[in-house]
Amino acid sequence: MAKINGNEIRPGNIIEHNDGLWVAVKINHVKPGKGGAFAQVELKNLRTGSKLNERFRSADRVERVRLEQKHQQFLYENDGMLVFMDSETFEQIELPADMLGDRRPFLQDGMTVTIEYYEDEALSMTLPDRVTCTVVETEPVVRGQTAANSFKPALLDNGVKVMVPPFVGQDQAIVVSTETAEYVERA
Repeated sequence: MAKINGNEIRPGNIIEHNDGLWVAVKINHVKPGKGGAFAQVELKNLRTGSKLNERFRSADRVERVRLEQKHQQFLYENDGMLVFMDSETFEQIELPADMLGDRRPFLQDGMTVTIEYYEDEALSMTLPDRVTCTVVETEPVVRGQTAANSFKPALLDNGVKVMVPPFVGQDQAIVVSTETAEYVERA
């Protein structure tokens, strides 16, 4: 791990601070009229999700942490635990389903996700940017409805409701963004 100066912290950096792992969310460099300059950093704890505002001067040294990223394949869910298999070693691990939060419905059987580890502890999980889902229920196509920004509600096979363009019909496959849960394109 590398030590960096307090004014070198950037958004997205992960640092070890107060016996915890924190990700820098926002950074504001302040030069007051009196006294030395400092960086006002908003930190979010990777384990608990709590937030903290901290001041770091250029003389302060912090430990920057690099997380190991592993690609792992989703196998199945068992009692609120998601079971993944490492693509290289074929080891299986269990992680809590709430680690994904509201993106959980987009996790599909056999999907490869990126899991970030600090030593042997899994801290976060990233789904692919886009997934293909099937429209289970939506209003029928109305002829002549060609307004560019008109959308209609649709229910997907994973239970998520999204807004789709009028030309998308029932039983069609569409591509959905996992970050925003919005329609991207037809599959």
